[in-house]
Amino acid sequence: MRQNLIRWLLVGVLVCGSAALVACGSDDSSSKSNDSSSSSSSGKKKIRIAMVTDIGGLNDRGFNALAYKGLQQAKSDLGADIRVLTSKSNADYVPNLSTLARQKYDLVIGVGFLMGDAMAKVAKSFPQTNFAIIDFPSAALKGKPQNVHGLLFKENEAGYLVGTMAGLYVKKQGGKQVVSAVGGQKVPAVDSYAAGYEAGAKKANPGIKTLFAYSQDFVDQAKCKEIALNQIGQGSQVVFAIAGQCGLGALDAAKQKNVQGIGVDADQGYVNGNVMTSALKKVDVAAFDTAKDVQDGKFKPGTDTIFDVKSGGVGLGTVSAAGQPFEADVKKVQDQIASGEITDIPTELGK
Repeated sequence: MRQNLIRWLLVGVLVCGSAALVACGSDDSSSKSNDSSSSSSSGKKKIRIAMVTDIGGLNDRGFNALAYKGLQQAKSDLGADIRVLTSKSNADYVPNLSTLARQKYDLVIGVGFLMGDAMAKVAKSFPQTNFAIIDFPSAALKGKPQNVHGLLFKENEAGYLVGTMAGLYVKKQGGKQVVSAVGGQKVPAVDSYAAGYEAGAKKANPGIKTLFAYSQDFVDQAKCKEIALNQIGQGSQVVFAIAGQCGLGALDAAKQKNVQGIGVDADQGYVNGNVMTSALKKVDVAAFDTAKDVQDGKFKPGTDTIFDVKSGGVGLGTVSAAGQPFEADVKKVQDQIASGEITDIPTELGK
């Protein structure tokens, strides 16, 4: 009797131990599996999507955060396994991209123009990996690797919309007819936003003066706040923050001095009550759509997708009470851009 009891106890231990081993597994972000025969709950191929952030990180409340939102949607809607590696400096780009390529993700997304050289280098080293890069044309990459898809936006169109609202607001307010923008580093996307902003403001209010300065930083909020306070001191009544996480400092300056701020990329009306509106850049949509193309077998490396007002890829964010008197006029301009009636929006300041 005693021997039987011991025997059954041993069997129970072995069963429990086996169950514990079965229960152990890796989470979505660190899974190394690349079994192309596996399927998601929708019956389609199970995909693994990864992303390397720019130096602004996931706390920028804009550019990088939006890209991550797109990955999260791919996880929930497509059943994708996802992983994100954060870059603290430009030196992190190559090792981060290379790490994900070695782990055989179905798609690796690089977030931002500053990653262009790193993307070209890594894509050449891993020709079997699908890559996508935001804000850099595939044909402009060094060596023209044929496994990279470019995700581009017409920031000038979104800038034109918020510039129109800023110009109309200042015209009604009276006083010094001045608006301004704070840029991060000098990259095409920042310049395109600023050029469109200036053009929209001057079209709506021909007598207006526009101020623009770079912080040379996408992270340090104090730098952008100092520039914005200087611009406000020169009479700026509306400050457009085009500097990622650093730009949050410019929006804080607008609140501190009780002038209007304009957010960028994401809908940043929640940042404070003085954000009149935001220039939207739907990076989340771009990231999700590209992931879906990979799952559907429609991914086209060596080409670009362009997101504009007509496609809904850029546009106007939530409008505050201060901006609402001008919303109808701005929507009319938006329709004119979409229809092709307005086409001559510059992408560089002074042109």
